[in-house]
Amino acid sequence: MKIDSKDMLNSILESVSRIDYIKPEDLPNIHLYMDQVTTFMDAQLESTKRHSQDKILTKTMINNYAKNRLLPPPEKKKYSKEHLLLLIFIYYFKNILSINDIQALLHPITDKYFENKDGWNLQDIYTEVFSMEKGQIEYLKKDLIKRYNVAGETFSQAPEEDREYLQLFSFLCLLSFDVYVKKMILEKILDDMQDKPPSKGKNSDEKK
Repeated sequence: MKIDSKDMLNSILESVSRIDYIKPEDLPNIHLYMDQVTTFMDAQLESTKRHSQDKILTKTMINNYAKNRLLPPPEKKKYSKEHLLLLIFIYYFKNILSINDIQALLHPITDKYFENKDGWNLQDIYTEVFSMEKGQIEYLKKDLIKRYNVAGETFSQAPEEDREYLQLFSFLCLLSFDVYVKKMILEKILDDMQDKPPSKGKNSDEKK
């Protein structure tokens, strides 16, 4: 199998360079009905789709998130800017974490900062987190090149006609191992968080 590895790596690096996020100023300042939410998310995150027919968000997904307490209920069937921010977080987390893990991770944030009028709110947290992640792009590109070069040194004794594919296989294994380890770390931290009593959120008195 003949593979143009150099072109593939360059294409990957270009894709990483184009990674972006929905900026808070791009979010609508009015509350949206569910159909408008799905349309907005699909348009804003279209570049993250693997296949053109993939759906970023559906009504069923939103209902499931609400059912699993990942998303606070809408007000008169309308979703606020902060609902959208939570949906963006959920969109990225759901690829690597279970619903229960996402709930454990987001619940303290939602409980304390969702539509908080005193001090920090969910938009402040979103802005801080995504501006930090944007700064990681160059580091990620360098790391990809390093792993690609490491994989390129494997299978030096393999048959020449198979060598390039086997080296690509090594590269994918390196990337998969990295994802596996980081997922394991995420789950370990989340398990530790759930073993500790949560701090009181802004809604604690209201719940009482």
